[in-house]
Amino acid sequence: MDYIIETEHLTKQYGATRSVDNLSLHAAKGRIYGLLGRNGAGKTTTMKMLLGLTKPTSGEIRMWGEPLRGNEKKLLPRIGSLIETPGFYPNLTATENLHIFAALRGVPSRHAMRDALDLVGLPYQDKKRFSEYSLGMKQRLAIALAIMHDPELLILDEPINGLDPIGIAEIRVLLRQLCEKRGKTMLISSHILSEVAQLADDIGIIDKGRLLEEESLAELEQKSGRYVHFTISDTAQAARILEQVLCEKQFLIQDDHNIRLYDLALPVTEIVSVFVENGIAVSGARICEDSLEQHFRRITGGEGIA
Repeated sequence: MDYIIETEHLTKQYGATRSVDNLSLHAAKGRIYGLLGRNGAGKTTTMKMLLGLTKPTSGEIRMWGEPLRGNEKKLLPRIGSLIETPGFYPNLTATENLHIFAALRGVPSRHAMRDALDLVGLPYQDKKRFSEYSLGMKQRLAIALAIMHDPELLILDEPINGLDPIGIAEIRVLLRQLCEKRGKTMLISSHILSEVAQLADDIGIIDKGRLLEEESLAELEQKSGRYVHFTISDTAQAARILEQVLCEKQFLIQDDHNIRLYDLALPVTEIVSVFVENGIAVSGARICEDSLEQHFRRITGGEGIA
């Protein structure tokens, strides 16, 4: 697969605290990668390292197959970003704000500003000042700033944070259009699982600085879907039988008497028979459905996410 972003064992340490811990991430060309995690999980720190805003303690970052270190002047101009809120001037209009940033960044064409505003649904040369904008309009202007120089890659930190449901839906449509119609590659962070599930093609789950899982949305939905829940006399013995007799590894021991099997290839009756033959009493076996929320909770070992 053609990866635009690759990190290998990326680590950022502040004193005794590891904000990002041995992270290996892969974002493919022309797709939206959703970096999902709770607040404080390490999402923003990861993005800042990708943008050269903070240096990694160790590890490597590659963009378009080239190391970021030593190639910043060549690679970073190909990226548009939204990290926290840009410093827009409150008493200026959207066009006036973009004009200042265009001059600072050397964006030559006046059409670039008009095209960026048109793409995010904001009027060109409108009289409304930035201070009069709704939160959704401010977020649209921030995205316009990120795409004004027509970058190949967009890195957006919590682009839907604080928006109302209508604003969230509008930004979601905009980002999908940028990917599908303009061919942009995106890395987007969020702590809102339901929104990432509606937007991203691939998802990386980060918790306490570590990347716990990285899969396509389709693979994640399949994994978090159906499973067989067994209530039995001895889960430790059942785990040994699953591994050694049935060659099954996709299971989760919940406690001494409850175990989940995520591979539904074998008939449930056959598994029950093997358990009974090996002296395990089976008091229950049923097929259940696991949501993405439950999957997130299971692999992070903690509470759910919004």
